[in-house]
Amino acid sequence: MDQENSSVDPLFTNVTEIPEVTEAPWDKATLLALQISVSAILAVVTLATVLSNAFVIATIFLTRKLHTPANFLIGSLAVTDLLVSILVMPISIVYTVSKTWSLGQIVCDIWLSSDITFCTASILHLCVIALDRYWAITDALEYSKRRTMRRAGLMIVVVWVISISISMPPLFWRQAKANEEVMECMVNTDQISYTLYSTFGAFYVPTVLLMILYGRIYVAARSRIFKAPTSSGKRFTTAQLIKTSAGSSLCSINSSGSVQEGHTHPGEGSAIGAAAVNGGGGGGSPLFSNSVKVKLADNVLERKRLCAAREKKATKTLGIILGAFIVCWLPFFVFTLVLAICKACWFHPVLFDVFTWLGYLNSLINPIIYTIFNDEFKLAFHKLIKLKRCY
Repeated sequence: MDQENSSVDPLFTNVTEIPEVTEAPWDKATLLALQISVSAILAVVTLATVLSNAFVIATIFLTRKLHTPANFLIGSLAVTDLLVSILVMPISIVYTVSKTWSLGQIVCDIWLSSDITFCTASILHLCVIALDRYWAITDALEYSKRRTMRRAGLMIVVVWVISISISMPPLFWRQAKANEEVMECMVNTDQISYTLYSTFGAFYVPTVLLMILYGRIYVAARSRIFKAPTSSGKRFTTAQLIKTSAGSSLCSINSSGSVQEGHTHPGEGSAIGAAAVNGGGGGGSPLFSNSVKVKLADNVLERKRLCAAREKKATKTLGIILGAFIVCWLPFFVFTLVLAICKACWFHPVLFDVFTWLGYLNSLINPIIYTIFNDEFKLAFHKLIKLKRCY
């Protein structure tokens, strides 16, 4: 294949059967203007990806309120997307625009491995975040005891182990050609077994898992939204009201889908609880006791209404997260799988670049979703912009 016509994506692609394409008869000035325009657009996307993920990392690091296992997973996702924007996207700009590789075999191997590893890790991070949220909403009381930084760290380690195991195999057969001149940098193999292994491990299996988890999260959140304010249709007893006011959990997920427990303000629960106990004692005033019960009931119902609104917002956010992921990555992996299975099929080489950068775009969308639809992140983000350290 002509070197000038190989705009092939380096990620999991088998393109040995693609025929040559005759380029449009553009003059050099037009071609140069097009290259500059494409480079500028891709550079802006890359810079925006770097800045957005860097701000998410800084926001979590500087805001103590965000130092939770759920946000630790989000921070790890931001680190992964930041690596994509720093180590993968800049070189991809050069390769996409120039249509030729001139950086040598070693850089090619490093870039390909980084591309596959970081993009896969970014996708798998979405899975562990969804899994964490699923456990949190379906088994809130028990999981809250096991939801630790250590557990989150273990989930992240598993993500990276799987990602590396997917990116490593091509390096072995590429080393056999290490002494040959590098004309193009891509995973170019006829081994359909690896294409199936990599695409299913990096996308199709995680996508099915995401759809199942977010579907169950959505159902659980909807059931909480329409659930009656009282437990099992019964009235709250004084003991239940006191326990709730003292700080029992009312909400399961916040606007980003992570656990959000609804507590009263400091001292509120204990003060009201004590008043209820004193008012309900043998020598207490019945009128005072009844008024406290009414206040407690109103407090509980109001917080349940707020939690229902928050969970309704969370269900929409989960849909946006899943939708953005599928829109960004589905075209590329469908294209890759079809091209590997159907040897007679052919697509224009430009599609490789379009689908690749659409996948990279997901690394920019992830931090935007988590900052726009999470009130805590937005508040901390604004304080960070104003150079105020959050405590």
